[in-house]
Amino acid sequence: MSFSGEVKQELSGRISPARHCQLAELAAILHFCGELGRDAEGRYAIGLQTENELIVRKCFTLLKKTFNIDTDNWIGEDQMQDLFRKIGNPEEPVSALLLKNACCQRAFLRGAFLSVGSISDPSKAYHMEFVCPTREKAEQVQSVIRGFETPAKIVARKKYQVVYVKEGSGIVDLLNVMEAHVSLMNLENTRILHEIAGETNRRVNCETANLLKSVKAANSPVKDIEYIAKTAGLDALPESLREMAEVRLEHTDATLKELGEFLSPAVGKSGVNHRLRKIQEFAAQLRGENREGLHESMGHDGTRRKKS
Repeated sequence: MSFSGEVKQELSGRISPARHCQLAELAAILHFCGELGRDAEGRYAIGLQTENELIVRKCFTLLKKTFNIDTDNWIGEDQMQDLFRKIGNPEEPVSALLLKNACCQRAFLRGAFLSVGSISDPSKAYHMEFVCPTREKAEQVQSVIRGFETPAKIVARKKYQVVYVKEGSGIVDLLNVMEAHVSLMNLENTRILHEIAGETNRRVNCETANLLKSVKAANSPVKDIEYIAKTAGLDALPESLREMAEVRLEHTDATLKELGEFLSPAVGKSGVNHRLRKIQEFAAQLRGENREGLHESMGHDGTRRKKS
C-alpha cells in the first residue's frame, strides 16, 4: 500500500465523537465526491464518485450516525430534505456555519483529503495535494489549511484547481491537524533518516574536498622540487631550502609538522611552510627564465634558431 493509502486508511477509521464534527466531515465528502438526487425511478439516492471503498464506508457510517440513514433502505423525502438543509448544495463550497469550530475544520480536512487528497512517498519527495473541481472549493480548502498556520498554494491543472503543500514540516502539521498520528510518526521517521543521510553526504563531500585540496597542496611543492632538480639542480638552492627539498622528496606523505621534525635542527610548521613557499617561488622564477630563454631562441615565425 502506498503512503497516501496508509494515511487514508488511518483517517477512515477516525470518527469524531461530536455530531457537529461528523457533519463537517460528511459535508466535505459529499461536496467533493458526492451526488445527491433521484434515480431513474424517481427515488432519492446518494452516490459517491470514488473507487475507494474506505471513503464509501466512512461516508455511510457518518450518514448513519448523523441522519440515521441506512444504506439498506431507500432514502425518504424528509431525510433527503433534512440532509440538504444541514449539508447544503454539494455543487457549492461547504457552509461556513459547519466550520465555525477548529475541531470541525479538522474534520472537514479529513473528509476533503479522503475524497480528493493524496501524499507522495516521503522517501522520494514531500508533496501533499487536494484536487478540487472548482476554484471556490480550492480556496476554501486553502483558507482552512492556512487557518492552522500551514502555507498552501493553488495551481490550475487541466480542469481542476489543486491546493498543495510542499514543505515536509507543513505536511507533518496537516497530518497532525487531521489526527493521522501513526502516519505522522512514519513520515517523521523518514524525514529523520533523510536528514541523517543528507548530513552524512555533506560531511563526506566536505572531507573529500579537503582531502583533495590537501593532496593538491602537497603535490605542488613536490612537482616544483622535481622541476628544480631536473633543470638547475637542487644545489642551486640555499642550504636550508635544499635540505627542505630533499626531506620533502623523501617523505611525500608527511605532514608539515612531521617534515619539520625531519630537519636538523627541527623547525615548526610555519617554518616548513615558509621554506616550501620559497622553493615554489624559486621554481616559478626558474620557469620564467627558461620561458624567456626559449623565446629568445625562437624566430619571429616561431621556428627554433640554432645558437652559434
